[in-house]
Amino acid sequence: MSTRTLIAGCAIVTVDAHRRELPSGWVLVDGTTITAVGADSDDPAITGLGDDVIRVDGTGCVLTPGLINTHHHLYQWITRGLAADHTLFEWLTTLYPVWAGIDEQAVNVAAVGGLTHLMLSGCTTTTDHHYVFPKEGGDLLAAEILAAQTVGVRFHPTRGSMDLSEKDGGLPPDSVVQTIDEILTASTDAVDRWHDPATDSMLRIGLAPCSPFSVTTDLLRESATLARQLGVRMHTHLAESPDENTYCAEHFGATPLEYMESVGWVGDDVWFAHGIEFSDPEIHRLAATSTGVAHCPTSNARLGNRICRTRDLVTAGVPVGLGVDGAASNESCRLLEEAHQAVLMARAKGGPTALTTRTAIDLATLGGARVLGRQDEIGSVEPGKLADLVLWDLTTVAHSDIDDPVAALVLGAQPPIRGSWINGRRVVDNATILTVNAATVAEKTRAEHRRLLEKAGR
Repeated sequence: MSTRTLIAGCAIVTVDAHRRELPSGWVLVDGTTITAVGADSDDPAITGLGDDVIRVDGTGCVLTPGLINTHHHLYQWITRGLAADHTLFEWLTTLYPVWAGIDEQAVNVAAVGGLTHLMLSGCTTTTDHHYVFPKEGGDLLAAEILAAQTVGVRFHPTRGSMDLSEKDGGLPPDSVVQTIDEILTASTDAVDRWHDPATDSMLRIGLAPCSPFSVTTDLLRESATLARQLGVRMHTHLAESPDENTYCAEHFGATPLEYMESVGWVGDDVWFAHGIEFSDPEIHRLAATSTGVAHCPTSNARLGNRICRTRDLVTAGVPVGLGVDGAASNESCRLLEEAHQAVLMARAKGGPTALTTRTAIDLATLGGARVLGRQDEIGSVEPGKLADLVLWDLTTVAHSDIDDPVAALVLGAQPPIRGSWINGRRVVDNATILTVNAATVAEKTRAEHRRLLEKAGR
């Protein structure tokens, strides 16, 4: 018999098709699924519930869909705070020699740390873009998948790749690149071994060559063909900085998007990280092909890149989600903070009405679900959707006098989490993660940070 949970007495931001907001409502969960949502405490759907139902008092809280992170590099959790004042290309060339030393232990510990922090800040679904595979590193994708299973997050890792090293004119060192045959074989194996297309899946794999300046044209083209044969999504960095524009113009005689489209990389099964440098015609092309964008405002600002045209992307109908990006370019890695920064960055560029607080919540939830092709399963609070939910406590000094709960979430300080559920399973209770010991996780990540730097001679 499945567990039933009733969360009641809270404000609810549904993000459903009508964008309903209930000042005081309830949500009934049966097993993995939301079965009913309402505002009437006398509704027959809940008045006859027996003692077997777990009842959660949401008084003073706001309930939202779980937040969805559409771009990350979990291995970077143990290299935070390095190269803090560098440009993108300088940052990469400084950190690649450190990342060349990662192994299964480092990746597992980093992933557990990064995922624990994400879940404690309201994230219930996350991607990961892992593209660094040192020759002696071991099974790094398996290491982070094991971490996600331990922590209990809904996980969309991508099997990344690089085949263009320093000797070939790329940025990464030779020790972390692979041949096309090695990459395609490993990619096929990853999908066969791990990918679960089921509706309530906790694990789906994508293919993700790293970037136009770290992979060859042949790898991009063959990865696209393979991904579509296997029925999985495709992801890469694109249009992140002026340096990338220059690189693509010099090497391909094209903009980054023109180049990617020439090798089959547009469509509703593709999403790009960053997307800062798109022109008007390119934005309309993205919309026409339903090609997604993971907006990473904090990382963009940390690395001194320009401001994404988020309002223009949303207005055009491009699928847009939010991403914290790698921890080495966003030490805070809090997804609600990305909603906050998305509003501030858009308004700094386009004026006070450029992006509303409610649009920011959309991007953090249903927008991310759309980018991952899961808008029919997660991203909103409505019957039939999977029960990925976050109950935010707004009774604190920082929030209690903010009348609008959405403004409290997006513009205020991050509230503590009263409760968080993934697939109907409670994973956070009163700001405490239930699946791992956070203090132990912190100690292990400190030790791995030291070990990795010593390995790199730092």
